[in-house]
Amino acid sequence: MSFRPVTSCTHAVPTMEGAGVKLHRAFGFNEPDRFDPFLLFDDFRNDRPEDYQKGFPWHPHRGIETITYVLSGSVDHGDSLGNTGTLSDGDLQWMTAGSGILHQEMPQGNAAGQMHGFQLWANLPSALKMTTPRYQDIQGKDLPLLLDDDGTRIKVIIGNYKGCISPVDGIAAEPQYLDVYVPANVTKRLSVDTYRRAFAYIFEGAGNFQAASNPTGVLVEKSVDGEELHMADLSGNRTLVQFGTGDEVVVTAGEQGVRFLLISGAPIQEPIAWHGPIVMNTQQEIQQAMHDLQNNQFIKAH
Repeated sequence: MSFRPVTSCTHAVPTMEGAGVKLHRAFGFNEPDRFDPFLLFDDFRNDRPEDYQKGFPWHPHRGIETITYVLSGSVDHGDSLGNTGTLSDGDLQWMTAGSGILHQEMPQGNAAGQMHGFQLWANLPSALKMTTPRYQDIQGKDLPLLLDDDGTRIKVIIGNYKGCISPVDGIAAEPQYLDVYVPANVTKRLSVDTYRRAFAYIFEGAGNFQAASNPTGVLVEKSVDGEELHMADLSGNRTLVQFGTGDEVVVTAGEQGVRFLLISGAPIQEPIAWHGPIVMNTQQEIQQAMHDLQNNQFIKAH
C-alpha cells in the first residue's frame, strides 16, 4: 500500500450564487485540470432562511453532470421536461445534463430554519456531451452504510467501497463519493484507486491527513491569504485537502472526531471550454449552445 501525500490544503471561500444564495466554494472555474474530472464543489450551509430561500431559479446546463447531496433541510427541483421532486435529509440527486436541460433548485430549511447540502459538478467526455439528459434520485435510506468496530461510519454515496455499492450507476468518471465519520483520536486508512484524482472536504470536527513523506502530518502550507500555517491548523471545518498519487488516504481524527467527504474520479483529460453552467470542449460548441438558448433550440429531441 502507498500513502497519498497531501498536496494542498485550502479553505472554501464565501460566495453568492443563484438569486442570492450564500455558500462556500471549495473550488470551481479556475484550474479545471487540477481536479479533473470534477469542475466545481459548493457547500451551501446556512442557519438563516433569508440566506438561501431565493434559491437557484431557472438556468441551463449542458455538457456536465451535477451531484446534489442534502444533509439537512430540503431542495425542491423542477425542469423544462416536466420533472419535479424534493431532496430531503440524506438524499442524493445525480443529474446528467448532457445535451441540455433547464432546471431550478429551491432550498427549504428544516424546522429550525437550517439548510445544509453540497453540490459537485462532474465533467462529461466529448463523446457524451450531447447525451440524453437523465436523473438518478436516491433516497438516503437506500445509500449503503459501512460501520467499523472502531466507530468509523462510511456512507457510500457513489461507487463501490469494500463491497458496499451505491445504487447510482452509469457515470462516466466512475467516481467514488464517500461520507466518512472517524471518531475522536482514531486513525483510519481509506483505500482509493491509484489512477483517480482524489480530495477530501472536511465539514465537521477536525482531522490530520498524513503525507507519505511526512507521517507526522506536519506540513507547512499557504492559506488563501498567503499566511503560512501547519497542515494540522488547516484541516478543520470547510477545508479542502487534495492528494497526490497512491492507493491509500490516512486520517487521524481530532478530539471531537472528524466528518468529511472523500471524493475521487478518473481524469478525462480533454480540452475544456467553459461558460457558466455550460461546459464543452471548444469555443465553437459554447457559441452553438448560446445560439441554441437564444433561439429556443437548447432542449434537444432524442
